[in-house]
Amino acid sequence: MAAVVTGLGGFTVTAFGIAPLLPDAADLPVRELSERVLPDGLDAQLQALATQNLSLTRSTITRGTDSVEALLQRLGVADAAAAAFIRNDALGRRVLQGRGGKLVQALADGSGQLQELVARYPSESTAQRQTHFTRLTLSRSEGRWSSRIETAPLQASVRLGSGTIRSNLFAATDEAGLPDAVAAQLVEVFAGDIDFHRELRKGDTFAVVYEALSADGQAVPWNEGSGRVLAAEFVNAGRRQQAMWFVDAQGRGGYFAPDGASRKRAFLGSPLAFSRVTSGFDMRLHPLLKTWRAHLGVDYGAPTGTAVRSVGDGVISFAGRQNGYGNVVEIRHDAHHSTLYAHLSRIDVRKGERVEQGQTVGGVGATGWATGPHLHFEFRIDGRHQDPLRVAKTTETFELGAADRARFAGQAQAAREQMALAGSLTNTRTGFE
Repeated sequence: MAAVVTGLGGFTVTAFGIAPLLPDAADLPVRELSERVLPDGLDAQLQALATQNLSLTRSTITRGTDSVEALLQRLGVADAAAAAFIRNDALGRRVLQGRGGKLVQALADGSGQLQELVARYPSESTAQRQTHFTRLTLSRSEGRWSSRIETAPLQASVRLGSGTIRSNLFAATDEAGLPDAVAAQLVEVFAGDIDFHRELRKGDTFAVVYEALSADGQAVPWNEGSGRVLAAEFVNAGRRQQAMWFVDAQGRGGYFAPDGASRKRAFLGSPLAFSRVTSGFDMRLHPLLKTWRAHLGVDYGAPTGTAVRSVGDGVISFAGRQNGYGNVVEIRHDAHHSTLYAHLSRIDVRKGERVEQGQTVGGVGATGWATGPHLHFEFRIDGRHQDPLRVAKTTETFELGAADRARFAGQAQAAREQMALAGSLTNTRTGFE
């Protein structure tokens, strides 16, 4: 049987139908066979099982309160010799040193004796924290234990997500199934243009392309298993902000808009990722002295210990105590710009240390003349106090050099396609423009 269809332009399409050459299966004879199968006795089964070299693999995440025995018990291991080695070996002790959160995998034999224990945790090198992990291996061979430590690359897979603001950013990213670490990066990427505490609007939308990280095929527990945000878009009050990660020919990475302009402004919009302004740059009634005075900075209300970050690259010019300001950090950013962070509960830097934009320099506190936990933040240009809320949005950005633009254009096209797909997850119109 054949059918001919003529289409536009004179093309013809011929469809063929082929009759079956084999008989219909429903017409074939059917025979049913049955046979009684008797398993071996229980004793025989146990004997056969005893000849097998069984092994058991279990994984867990270390806790800050773990002892060696508590960790091994959770892994289903009962091995006093292994516990003693972990306690006494210089590398073995690292399994439980520091904070919890290490991914630990144990291999034990059928009797519960530990044969190998592998701990995976963030790279001990700060420069490699985003791309590598530390693998600590304790193993038994011919009754003797050994240990070794190495650095290995994390494996990254690309994931997409998008959502709509209904109350706040973290609620929206939770609803979209995105890790909090991704939300925090969105704040960092767009902090120069959006105040995520005061300027978010119900109905704002976002889309993001990010890395999911694994170590030796296992999802990592630190940073909630997420790596770098590769591309993102945020529509705030109808204004579209876009960014993508790009590494230039010199190996320097940063976020750029689709036109090649750097998203990294000279200064962040706020020294706190999330906060509320409790006192602005203006005259105010001093809370302790009860007199009207010029307030030469901005106060941010936040819980004690909240991370305080440097708003720009620079060098620590002071780290210590200053009368009513309590614990203070001052940063010299260049010949003209400097910032001050006061009332800190702790200081995480020292004088002369170089810091990068976004690096934690201390924690919110109530030291000095403070009625409650908050950060007092000052911005000076040529020694004169300026309104910090205005400075960040008026500082310049940087652009790609001519040598990088062709490669950037190719990556931007790929980002457009990924962002369009991410937006389609929630019918959000998106894509680099």
